[in-house]
Amino acid sequence: MADEITGIVGAGIIGLALGREIAARRPGTRVVVLEKEDRVAVHQTGHNSGVVHAGIYYRPGSLKAELCTRGKAMLREYCAERRLPYDECGKLVVAVDEADLARLDDLEARAGVNAVPGMRRLDAAGIREIEPHAAGLAALHSPHTAITDYTRIAESFAGDITGAGGEIRFSFPVTAIRPAGAGLEVASAEQTVRVDHLIVCAGVHSDVVSGLAGDVPGPRIIPFRGEYMTVVPEKAHLVRGLIYPVPDPRYPFLGVHFTRRVSGEVEVGPNAVLALAREGYRRADVSLRDLRGIAGWPGTWRMARRHWRTGIHEMHGSVSKRAYMKAARRYVPEVGAGDVVRAGAGVRAQALDPDGSLVDDFRVHRLGRVTAVRNAPSPAATSSMAIAEHILDIIEGKTPR
Repeated sequence: MADEITGIVGAGIIGLALGREIAARRPGTRVVVLEKEDRVAVHQTGHNSGVVHAGIYYRPGSLKAELCTRGKAMLREYCAERRLPYDECGKLVVAVDEADLARLDDLEARAGVNAVPGMRRLDAAGIREIEPHAAGLAALHSPHTAITDYTRIAESFAGDITGAGGEIRFSFPVTAIRPAGAGLEVASAEQTVRVDHLIVCAGVHSDVVSGLAGDVPGPRIIPFRGEYMTVVPEKAHLVRGLIYPVPDPRYPFLGVHFTRRVSGEVEVGPNAVLALAREGYRRADVSLRDLRGIAGWPGTWRMARRHWRTGIHEMHGSVSKRAYMKAARRYVPEVGAGDVVRAGAGVRAQALDPDGSLVDDFRVHRLGRVTAVRNAPSPAATSSMAIAEHILDIIEGKTPR
């Protein structure tokens, strides 16, 4: 154990949470994190909306439901210890029409099974007590849903790793993973590292990097760009916390919503538009290699046949600020297209099975000395510390899944 080296590909919040968990739980193991960028949290973690989820949405018994509950408690304690921002501003999930009400009933039952703390159902008057400028027929109020700064948390995790004697190697894009004696050799164009075990947490590149270790092609990562608007300062006071729609159960996305940030800004978004590159943060970002990978996956076309109408709707909202805000304005009528400016965007690494199914739960593959995180969408940031525990339990044979 004293001479073991565990490599981790990816310095996002999952990879860094794993690194600190290994350093704390296996003090004889040296951790080496390999990151292709020049700093931590460049991609999904650094473009996260900052919400700490309470577990409302997730199928009871799923890894999401289990790990979100534990992860939120761990994250709250960690932020308190490290004096990192953590604000329980609360969330409303709002039904604005009759069709929403039935789905709200289902969501309330699911949240009850998941033991979401303090949650209660509100009528229209109750909504206005929590969010005076919001509109709706009914809502679920989660007072312990919080906001934080995941980039700062990731940076703190990185400090925990190096403080325990670990290493983070930047500018190390992994191009090869090969057997090397009893271990593995992990290479970039100019560097090579030998490790005893490797954990792949490569986000939008997770399928590609795990494929270098011999993993199966599926699920394929399909990138979805999530674009945000920022409410102008003069109207930011109209939103106190988080205001969400009732999500469509056909999709793993939560719909365009209002989010207060720890900075005090209020964002609207994100939408979910198929990106034309794995790192396609702008509409102009196009990668022919990534497009070939998307188009060559049979699940892409099966997904398109099922959901093309939704795809067109999302594309319309991407190019038209008025169309983007049409749905959002149902929840806060006083914020319209003239009250927002285009802000940043993130790219969600959405795993897609060959049959066209959007993978909803966390998914981890084992390949001998390699463990690959193949799907870790929201609430992965909330759950990051619990995911790290869970993956290490898998590696140590303490849990079968």
